[in-house]
Amino acid sequence: MSHAQIHRLNDQQSQQHNEALIKLTVLLYQIDGIVTLTEQDYFQELVDNMPWHSGISKEAFINDAIHQARAAIDSLKAPDFIRALSDELNIDAAKTLEVAMAITKADGERSEEEVELLALLANRVLAKGLVA
Repeated sequence: MSHAQIHRLNDQQSQQHNEALIKLTVLLYQIDGIVTLTEQDYFQELVDNMPWHSGISKEAFINDAIHQARAAIDSLKAPDFIRALSDELNIDAAKTLEVAMAITKADGERSEEEVELLALLANRVLAKGLVA
């Protein structure tokens, strides 16, 4: 594999992880039904500092992620939504957990739903990535 091919593969994996991280973060800040300015600020800073290698703009992707997260929450499928992102989130499990912990604590407290989803994330979805 050439250096250019390895670089493209790394960009592709980074993009997959970033997309999954956006979806997860949107879900976590919406799950308690209250979106605070602190959560929005944290999310915006995260997204602003994220490399982006996609034909879709970040803004369009985020709008779609908000719609998907809202649908998962409304249909009580948030755990399934997170499980579906497992492979991509595990590309960088430590960063995923760090972001999840930060966004759920951004507004000063963790709701019961946030605690449950963090436990699912740490103990099931990211378990193999965190051990590796």
